[in-house]
Amino acid sequence: MAVRFSVVPKKNPSKSSEPAKFYAQAQGHGDMDFDAICKDVDSRCTATPADVAAVLKALLTTMETSLGKSEIIRLGDFGSFQIAVSSTGTVTKEEFNSSLIKKARISFRPGKSLSKMLKTLDYTQVPKLPVKVTNGGNEVG
Repeated sequence: MAVRFSVVPKKNPSKSSEPAKFYAQAQGHGDMDFDAICKDVDSRCTATPADVAAVLKALLTTMETSLGKSEIIRLGDFGSFQIAVSSTGTVTKEEFNSSLIKKARISFRPGKSLSKMLKTLDYTQVPKLPVKVTNGGNEVG
């Protein structure tokens, strides 16, 4: 497997007067949508694409419920999912309340299988992808 990357300049925000340094940035190459995943899994086992889709949809519903109850979801070698939050800080513990929580996100930690895959990757340098501007003015690259 070869991960595509480009080299991009990035400034250090805490040292804005210094020149930018160049870093690798992973570049996506195509998509694999839900139907394609179901068909690919179907080709590797005896389940039909409909069976795979039903299981994945049920898994998503179960994950939403469990994460909403602050449970950590552990999927063996695949990895684990858990809710993480970002908040505004306070000087004392007593000053803190839940209104200071700005957002929640899902934190994924890869398990043994995916961690092992990360250690065996090859890399291929490609040109930086052009930045696309959406109707809302947000950059997508």
